[in-house]
Amino acid sequence: MTQTMPKSEIKDPKLAAQGKQRIEWADRDMPVLAIIRERFEKEQPFKGLRLSVCAHVTTETANLARTLKAGGGDCVLIASNPLSTQDDVAAALVEHWGMSVFAIKGEDIPTYHRHINFALDHKPHLIIDDGSDLVVTLTKERPDQVKEVVGITEETTTGITRLQAMEKDGALKFPAMAVNEAQTKHLFDNRYGTGQSTLDGIIRATNRLLAGRTLVVVGYGWCGKGTAMRARGMGSNVIVCEVNPIRAVEAVMDGFKVMPMNEAAALGDIFVTVTGNKHVIDKAHFEKMRDGAIVCNSGHFDLELNLDALHKMAKSSKEVRPFMQEYELAADRRIYVLAEGRLVNLSCAEGHPASVMDMSFANQALALEYLVKNKSTLKAGLHKLPEAVDHEIAALKLKAFGISIDTLTPAMVEYMNSWTHGT
Repeated sequence: MTQTMPKSEIKDPKLAAQGKQRIEWADRDMPVLAIIRERFEKEQPFKGLRLSVCAHVTTETANLARTLKAGGGDCVLIASNPLSTQDDVAAALVEHWGMSVFAIKGEDIPTYHRHINFALDHKPHLIIDDGSDLVVTLTKERPDQVKEVVGITEETTTGITRLQAMEKDGALKFPAMAVNEAQTKHLFDNRYGTGQSTLDGIIRATNRLLAGRTLVVVGYGWCGKGTAMRARGMGSNVIVCEVNPIRAVEAVMDGFKVMPMNEAAALGDIFVTVTGNKHVIDKAHFEKMRDGAIVCNSGHFDLELNLDALHKMAKSSKEVRPFMQEYELAADRRIYVLAEGRLVNLSCAEGHPASVMDMSFANQALALEYLVKNKSTLKAGLHKLPEAVDHEIAALKLKAFGISIDTLTPAMVEYMNSWTHGT
């Protein structure tokens, strides 16, 4: 049901000055997006279009929103996770850049869903989604608006999985850019961004030394690879749990111990889920964990942990530090859950560093531009960003680093395109 839509819902406008400083600081480390924003200001690719952005409201996302607005877009921004909003950033976007923002750190689930509906009340032509909650709600509850959508972008593994299921069922009625599949996204954001920010969140929440601890990484996709690599760099003994045999072999070859979660549960001091799947840490695993085990999620939705089962197992629970809940299972056994099982890197820290989000959000901005430019020919369904765009983003990033690389000579090009040369 359409509601009366206010201009914004944020925690405190007085936080705007602090947020503006932080947004501008992040912008200094996002040169690729700045180049795109400068071009968008001249070319106005989104003039006359309404955009709804469902994302983590961080300093980096703020610079993406600024870029879309510079390109002529009429933007509404909502949080994609109840705990990931930086309230000073939300305030700054409203007070200093005149945007409509609906995001409050710690908002409850009814508020979260109300904000989703506000984003849909905007009647968007273009959507940026993070986990596909916005797109799924649009498809299920507002089918009359689907025809207005030019296209959407999605940059999470979880969101892509949901869109693939929608496409298989014939429910995906518009073009969707799988931004998560871009190499300049998943090779860097997922690996280096998640790797660093996950450990940052754990350390801020617990103030525990990671060296010498056994850290269990559940899932060895790009996010898992990054988390495992960074944890080993901090001195942790890393165990990897996987269901994919190829990824499991890769983890072994990378020097990590690999075993089923049923075995790792009794050995770990810290557990990190990065799978995008349901109940990868379940009741049977909680039952085997040692006293003081710390559990967190850096995948997407909190359902990676079966917290309902843990609640029922616990004799009592209490918050012992901000975003750190203690569950007492017996007089001599306690388990600690960080950030209510939500994204630990965004709930307990600040999310990915600006430098890596520079490439991810460059992908988002250029994917939206691609949708607009090709709206007459793109069919409904999932699409990858063209390889040329991926290479352009990487080249701009190298330029920002002040790094030059080789180029192919004519002779090299000829050789690569010939089948007649040999020994």
